Amino acid sequence: MLPGLADPVLDSQTIFRGVLEAVAHPGRVVEVAAPSAAPAGIAPASAAVCLALLDFETPTWLDAGAATDETIGWLRFHCGCPLVPDSGRARFALITEPDLMPALDDFDAGADEYPDRSATLIVQTRGLAAGAGRRLTGPGIAGEVRLDVIGLPERFWSQLAANHARFPRGVDVILTAGRALAALPRTTRVEA
Repeated sequence: MLPGLADPVLDSQTIFRGVLEAVAHPGRVVEVAAPSAAPAGIAPASAAVCLALLDFETPTWLDAGAATDETIGWLRFHCGCPLVPDSGRARFALITEPDLMPALDDFDAGADEYPDRSATLIVQTRGLAAGAGRRLTGPGIAGEVRLDVIGLPERFWSQLAANHARFPRGVDVILTAGRALAALPRTTRVEA
């Protein structure tokens, strides 16, 4: 079994603060502390987010690239999260193959009365860079910021715009690349 975090309490607090910074400032690229090892195909930042946020109360869906015996065993041992076969029943989703990911509408968008019960998607990409790329506006952004994301299909961006229009319902997205992450909450407007 691959190890988790060296200091589970302090490391998960540090990772949580990094995720919180990214969510509070959409488009900001944040580097997070990562476990010393992660299952094959799982980016260090994705592994870190899983170790910090997943637990026995967070049904999790894995795409085909993440649903390996190694990753399943690692998540069950370190997080205790129940794995669900239906993306619509998940509170978290780990997506390692964005080209093959289900539509954002396939994930739980919450309800008008309980929008906080929606899914958060952890989507691995090939690269994240601030200062160029898509224009982001909305809460947590002074004016606008730019975020360049490498490795997402074009359809993702149109689905993200439709997701934003469903507010207060909708999914939240955490993009990862290596040890870096950036967040695109449902409140963020994304334009080319």
